[in-house]
Amino acid sequence: MSEVRWAEILTIGTEILLGDVLDTNSQWLSRRLVRMGASVRRHVTVGDDEREIVTEVRHALSRAPDLLITTGGLGPTDDDRTLSAVAQALNVPLILNEEALKMIAQRYKELFESGAVDSPEMTPSRTKMAYLPAGGEPLLNQVGTAPGVWLAVGKTTLVCLPGVPAELKDIFTNALPPLLKSVLGTGYYSERLYEVTCKDESVLSSILKEVASAHPDVYLKSKVRPFGTSVRIRLFLSASGVRPEDVEQSLRQTVDDLLVQLEPMGILLIPIPTDDEE
Repeated sequence: MSEVRWAEILTIGTEILLGDVLDTNSQWLSRRLVRMGASVRRHVTVGDDEREIVTEVRHALSRAPDLLITTGGLGPTDDDRTLSAVAQALNVPLILNEEALKMIAQRYKELFESGAVDSPEMTPSRTKMAYLPAGGEPLLNQVGTAPGVWLAVGKTTLVCLPGVPAELKDIFTNALPPLLKSVLGTGYYSERLYEVTCKDESVLSSILKEVASAHPDVYLKSKVRPFGTSVRIRLFLSASGVRPEDVEQSLRQTVDDLLVQLEPMGILLIPIPTDDEE
């Protein structure tokens, strides 16, 4: 399963580092990327500091992921510095993108007509959002005003998304799918979740270590879930790959090996549905 494409996520926002805002975007993006068959290998968070952003973008690109997604810092205010930092990281200029300018002007026209803003005028702060790193292509934002950006950087595809969750989800769901398919290919992902009739995680630890070592392509994790005076232990298994039959076979073999170890001890694996919340 070595052909699985891989991604990294760079979250930008001082409000996250201050603990004022919870980073739900990285979780949301990761869930969807892995379900597209990608492997998400890294989450990094930095504040609204151009030097820090430049450093982290360069570090990420040096690892040459197939996909690098940044979130946050695309808006009209002075602390929205992501695109300027990305341009610096790539040693390219910021240039006025006419397509992005049209997208933004249309959005402000719509917002004005709906009474959401007082003027449709393209002010300097609004025009700022249309300056993209050279080579970047705008991605339509149907919820907010700042377009996302799509940029090819050698082996890596760099995607810059807004930090507002509703805007990020809109672009990812509506503008990105055909583009992401070309980057991530036709990967496949599958998962299993079981409850274990054992209340002591230490009893399972050596078994899980042995089974996990025998199946390195499968992620195997125990989760302790307190419930009143009882303890419930869950086992989560997941795998990604290019061929669905290979992924499913790996999961089946892993479960079979777990059963060989657990059944003589009187421990059962009870299948339960996996969560797939928005």
